[in-house]
Amino acid sequence: MSWISQVRPKIRSFLRREVPENLWIKCPETGQLVFYKDVETNQFVIPVSNYHLRMSPTARLKSMFDNETWFDVAVPDVAADPLKFRDERRYVDRLRDARSKTGNKDAVKLGYGKLDGLAAVIAVQDFDFMGGSLGMAAGEAVIKGLETALEKACPFVLFAASGGARMQEGILSLMQMPRTTIAVQRLREARKPYIVVLTNPTTGGVTASYAMLGDVHLAEPGALIGFAGPRVIEQTIREKLPEGFQKAEYLRDHGMVDMVVHRHDLRATIARLCRLLMKAPVVDVPQQHLSLPPPAEATAPIAPAAPA
Repeated sequence: MSWISQVRPKIRSFLRREVPENLWIKCPETGQLVFYKDVETNQFVIPVSNYHLRMSPTARLKSMFDNETWFDVAVPDVAADPLKFRDERRYVDRLRDARSKTGNKDAVKLGYGKLDGLAAVIAVQDFDFMGGSLGMAAGEAVIKGLETALEKACPFVLFAASGGARMQEGILSLMQMPRTTIAVQRLREARKPYIVVLTNPTTGGVTASYAMLGDVHLAEPGALIGFAGPRVIEQTIREKLPEGFQKAEYLRDHGMVDMVVHRHDLRATIARLCRLLMKAPVVDVPQQHLSLPPPAEATAPIAPAAPA
């Protein structure tokens, strides 16, 4: 073997650079390739097409709370696999993989902090966690968020994203629909605002319960919102559906959604709605002076990472 045959692989290995898998993002609508850091800086909105990608719960909470700081609200523990369910895989294995993938315990994450100087509880549903499906843990999280808002006498904001009920928990999953509905009613009786932001997609039992019970319903552009998917409806009624059926803009035009709001404007819009519904005056308070006591069973405040 010649010396060049021995040296060439070493040179290639030395020159090869490790490229992260998520360095580029492809727009689902246009096929445009966009640098990941540009999309992240733009709140996960594709710059040219304005396509709204999914946001992780942590990124969503950072975009909403003042100074990107909040208290995580602890959620009561539930039985991990009450039905000992198994299909192609065991349910406990699916849960373990979802927790490892997302870093979250279940599909709903709760935060309590200041939104434009006003105390608020925000819940974010994570579609990457088993399709944001509603099970006992997610139901408990929504109820805990509503109860915390009731305890703190502040607004409750929910970012919904779900494929529906979690089939691995059967009837126990479906029971979360009336349970969360009762919790919403208690907040309404206390006359505290409940604002729902419908993101892509929001379907199934979540749409049939707490996601459509808000005082105000906002939606992100292009979000799919409905109970059953368009394909299922077309196959059932055997008719062609209207253009854009079940999209956020179609629902707004037909009275199911109050406003379709670009992600860049969501924080200001929600803050304005909270102040209006709470009858709170607009106060110009420096961000660094904002403080509030943590809710019961809250963890330490989450703060942005120090710059590298």
